[in-house]
Amino acid sequence: MRRLSRGFGLVEIMLAMTLGLVLTLGLVQLFVSAKNTYISQNASAFMQEDARFLLSKMLQEIRMVGMFGCLATIDDIKGSFAAAQNRPIYWNAANQELTLITADAGTTGGKADWTVLSDCATSATAYVADRSPGPGQMKFPIRKVTYTYNRRNGEIIGLIKNVSAFSVLFGVAASPDGTSISRYVANPDNPALIRSVRVSLTLTDPAKRVKDQTFNVVATLRNRLG
Repeated sequence: MRRLSRGFGLVEIMLAMTLGLVLTLGLVQLFVSAKNTYISQNASAFMQEDARFLLSKMLQEIRMVGMFGCLATIDDIKGSFAAAQNRPIYWNAANQELTLITADAGTTGGKADWTVLSDCATSATAYVADRSPGPGQMKFPIRKVTYTYNRRNGEIIGLIKNVSAFSVLFGVAASPDGTSISRYVANPDNPALIRSVRVSLTLTDPAKRVKDQTFNVVATLRNRLG
């Protein structure tokens, strides 16, 4: 007796196609989700790297603000160093500029705006630009560094782009002899009261793959001002 041959019915075929389509869509969704996660994480990593580059550079220079050599009294040959020495750090809110008068912490900081030469015993003299030390003298290169935030272009000029916000606050003491911070202000009346600097930086992704990220750091001044 011959056995009858049977194929797949229309219902079975449609069911198999539906299940296959569901599985395919699930795999596609999985790959799309994994790709989007990778892209967003990559964008976030680039933002963190930009923030780390800028803030680490700023922290190093802020910590060296007010370090003008080994003696407190410095003769000013050309008369241009005294003003910088009296106000070595300030924030210009109108121009969105942070200006630092800072000692060159390394050999790649750039050209010196002033050079203080001192025997670290009886004399210290500030000269404009670079200058070689004489016998028994130590050399302290001093630079004027300015960080400018261009709100229209969204950048810290010459350093990083995609900046949506940038602000600076100064932690000040209650008196010139105080060591603890009593409050944070944008423009302290007396630079001698400044004990720390708080920098806030917000970066944005132009492609909107991730949300804006805000980074905050606080740098304590190593050198007492005033």
